[in-house]
Amino acid sequence: MLMKRKIPLIFFVVFLSTSSFAQISLQQFLNTPALKHATVGVCVKDLETNKTLVAHNADKSLTPASTLKLITTATALELLGPDYRYVTTLALDADNPSRILVLGSGDPTLGSDAFDEDPYAFLSQWADALKSSLPQKEAWELYIVDDLFGYEGVSPQWTWEDLGNYYAAGAYGISVFDNTYRIYFDTTDRNSCPKILRTDPIIKGLSFTNYLTLNTSGKDNGYIFGAPFSYERAIRGNIPAGRVSFCIKGDIPDPALLLGEKLGEYLQKSGINVSIVKTARTDYMLHVCNKTPPSYRVGEVLYVHRSRPLSDIVREINVESNNHFTEHVFRTIGRTRNADIYSDPLKEGIDFVNTFWESKGISTSSLFMYDGCGLAPQDAVSPVFLCNLLSYMHKKSLYSTVFFNSLPKAGEEGTLHYFMNKTKYAGKIRAKSGSISGVQCYAGYLMDGNKKYAFAVMVNKFTDTNAQIRTAIEKFLLSL
Repeated sequence: MLMKRKIPLIFFVVFLSTSSFAQISLQQFLNTPALKHATVGVCVKDLETNKTLVAHNADKSLTPASTLKLITTATALELLGPDYRYVTTLALDADNPSRILVLGSGDPTLGSDAFDEDPYAFLSQWADALKSSLPQKEAWELYIVDDLFGYEGVSPQWTWEDLGNYYAAGAYGISVFDNTYRIYFDTTDRNSCPKILRTDPIIKGLSFTNYLTLNTSGKDNGYIFGAPFSYERAIRGNIPAGRVSFCIKGDIPDPALLLGEKLGEYLQKSGINVSIVKTARTDYMLHVCNKTPPSYRVGEVLYVHRSRPLSDIVREINVESNNHFTEHVFRTIGRTRNADIYSDPLKEGIDFVNTFWESKGISTSSLFMYDGCGLAPQDAVSPVFLCNLLSYMHKKSLYSTVFFNSLPKAGEEGTLHYFMNKTKYAGKIRAKSGSISGVQCYAGYLMDGNKKYAFAVMVNKFTDTNAQIRTAIEKFLLSL
């Protein structure tokens, strides 16, 4: 009888010792001078016992920045599965024998830089497929159906200072080249504004008002401002002087139209005459009030393009913190919930997230989502919600391994390349970081022998630099 009682007693003593030490380390973390006026939330859970090892403001709703992407990617895997692929279909219009339809499904990967592939290769494939299957015609019309997500494109809670920049690119039924262009400058003349050289890709009608100045710090502080579908852009801030060619990135105003124009060019080279390129946007706007059916009918399918699997897309989101991919995936969640193209896929996605995680026994009372990527300043979630989600994905999800492997290794990969580098936990922490002005967060897994923890550390409104707060968070995690 005595022997049977010793094991749990020893475990209890060890647990108390671990918990007490963690609380001491937590207090040392909270005493960091830069956190004097900050709001800090911490939750660390043992994945084996489900016991909370350390907590501070664990129930408080805090700004998560990109750690919100954990919710989007976990929900997408649960709903769609890791083998889900986006499908873009090329077909003839059954009601118009001279019209080629390009039917978008929200694929964010067409011509993307994310996977180190030739961004124009898919256009060659499409042109070859159409050349071999199209009947002879004097001229063709290209009709790009990009209306799956509607045309709001961005969260209404995103700030004006973000709109127009690549990291706030719109999400639509058709995406191309990450919905991003590069604008190149010559900054060798230190006595004048940076000279605009070109954009890549070339976008017809795009114009810039250039307010840029030069700096000697070597830092890129240049920002592009502009609304979705507007071809007028303002450029502000400063960029490094003394460069023959320096680029910053902005969002493509109308990705579907650009894709149609580029595909038209490839078809022309193949001997297929394209006389008109249109998108579904005008028809959608005319019909949005009465919700009439689309002005086309899908006929013979000529080619089907399939994206990489969702598992690859989710890994790109979590490793590189790709906002563009995230917003497409989040709207895909919403559109899966409600197929009506006139409903708001962003709101539908938010509603599904709340309903789904409540059905799994995880309270969403601390969760406030206004996008899927964490760019909206109003986004908020508690550390305990993130820990509970991480615990669920580890212990109960069918896709536990896929989700775990989608997170970057600390000290080795992506946005965590320098985090915990050359420490005992390098490669033993997989987590998502989140960083915007005044916000620094980390949430993920610590796996080291018998230590199997889910953790979330969230810091808002600190007075030091993000780098110094990261160091304080590292020191705390090393104490676990």
